[in-house]
Amino acid sequence: MECITDALSFFRLSCGRWRSQRSQHHLLHRRAEAGISVVEVAMVEAGDERLHALALLHGKEPAEVIGGCHVRWSASMAWDREGENHENEAIFGLIPTDGGLGREGLQLRDRGYAETAPALGHFRLDAENSLWLTTSYEMMDSGERFWFAGPDTRLRTSTVQGLSNTASLCMETRIRDGVTAADAAAGPTASSLLGW
Repeated sequence: MECITDALSFFRLSCGRWRSQRSQHHLLHRRAEAGISVVEVAMVEAGDERLHALALLHGKEPAEVIGGCHVRWSASMAWDREGENHENEAIFGLIPTDGGLGREGLQLRDRGYAETAPALGHFRLDAENSLWLTTSYEMMDSGERFWFAGPDTRLRTSTVQGLSNTASLCMETRIRDGVTAADAAAGPTASSLLGW
């Protein structure tokens, strides 16, 4: 697997299509919900007009944005009602605040993780090169941690605290060429999140 030196190199390793198996725990209801999604990640290079617009949206200088990603997802959860749709996309950009190392800084998003409004959060790579994303909203806070278990396996934990209190674990496996998004989403179902 390629070396992770900064947040942008982490995102480059994340490019492509992923099948995500999620176990989400609703703490208030003391119940867990399973879900599956297909996530597509593409790099957006510095200077892209989408990042320029994103910086202006957040009142930041466009030249400070070192790059970012375009993420598209389609998901289904066990508690979905008929016709409920979890498809969307987001653009985000990074502004380092650690003297140019690119391991810590601001994350600009055109839509939030816990809310659909534009969001300004923080990113940080820890000593094990896990990526942490944190965002404070008006009514809640969210935190995510991503790390690679191998070049084609990524793990993600997330928490939302506030009006909605949830914790989730996702195991994400890279979808290779020749597999359609529908086949990946339908994929084999496992008796547990990790297939045991």
